[in-house]
Amino acid sequence: MSIADTKTNAESKMQQSLESFKHALTKIRTGRANPGLLDTVQVDYYGSMVPISQVANVSLLDARTISVSPWEKGMSAKIEKAIRDSDLGLNPASQGDLIRVPMPAMTEERRRELTKIVKGEGEHAKVAIRNLRRDANEGVKKLVKDKLASEDDERRAQEDIQKFTDRFIADVDKLVIGKEQDIMAV
Repeated sequence: MSIADTKTNAESKMQQSLESFKHALTKIRTGRANPGLLDTVQVDYYGSMVPISQVANVSLLDARTISVSPWEKGMSAKIEKAIRDSDLGLNPASQGDLIRVPMPAMTEERRRELTKIVKGEGEHAKVAIRNLRRDANEGVKKLVKDKLASEDDERRAQEDIQKFTDRFIADVDKLVIGKEQDIMAV
């Protein structure tokens, strides 16, 4: 393993941490409807639990309403129950074959709680990125110790690793600020 491999590996893992953080943010509810909100809801489909997106078409009716149209008529009641039982605090309503999921308006207190959750998720993402930086720096130091790289290479590699660490942390901060603005927008 060379210094270039170590840097590439660390950068790709940091990118994965950022993607994981972005995915976690989609699960945090804002005032607007988002079909991705139902991705975590599992429904019983002939004895096995599957995501709603595998048994129904999930889309937006308007800015505050998600529509779920099951592919099989018998699934409507199960999907409605799964959404109601989820910890999302949603109350679906059936209209024939279509299930409407209105987004309830959030209170100021709830918005503040959600911004704290977003900040916490952001901190977890930053810690993961910093841990990857530490691992990469230790890998570079090990290469120098094993005499596979010079100390000058080590210093340059650590500067490069710090640069992309700073870039990923700045990206996390931007995402946190954007999500907070989404949550606080009425």
